[in-house]
Amino acid sequence: MMETTTLMILMAVAMVVARLFCKNGPLKERNGANRDAMLSVAVILAVFGTSVLTACREAKVKEDSTAQKVESTELIRTSQSWDGVELPDYMQGRPELVAVKYVFPAGQKLGWHHHPVMNYGVLVQGELTIIGLDGKTKVVHEGEAVVEMVGTVHHGENRGTKDCILYMFYLSQKDMPLAVQHPEIPLE
Repeated sequence: MMETTTLMILMAVAMVVARLFCKNGPLKERNGANRDAMLSVAVILAVFGTSVLTACREAKVKEDSTAQKVESTELIRTSQSWDGVELPDYMQGRPELVAVKYVFPAGQKLGWHHHPVMNYGVLVQGELTIIGLDGKTKVVHEGEAVVEMVGTVHHGENRGTKDCILYMFYLSQKDMPLAVQHPEIPLE
């Protein structure tokens, strides 16, 4: 519909331009306007305008077809934490989902703690080392997903030279802590 309206406007403009061109311009005859010349100029302008419209429409179609598509990549699917232990069943009651961004400065250690709720995350920068109280170690690299231990004491540390940025997602419930600290266990 819009193209038809645009084409009609283009034809009307072409007729006006042709009339002016033939009446006052180089195609003016001594006895008045040359009707055939005026129609020829109008047709040429209309064809040119239609060509421009077609080229614009084709360029738009090409632009739309080369647009980037949404890409989906599953990072992890598991029923175990990183140390191979099966995750607990879901809790009863209304869930509370919590997302937390952690920034670990280079050389920083997080104290010993455990999580009473399931959680997982994605390390978006740096490298993070997670150490269980039993000595098991997991190094999480930039871009990797990790499923944390539930109910098992552990701590994390940034042994690298740049900050680690970690996004964690907790499947919790109202008023439930995301982590329980264990300050009685000294860090080495």
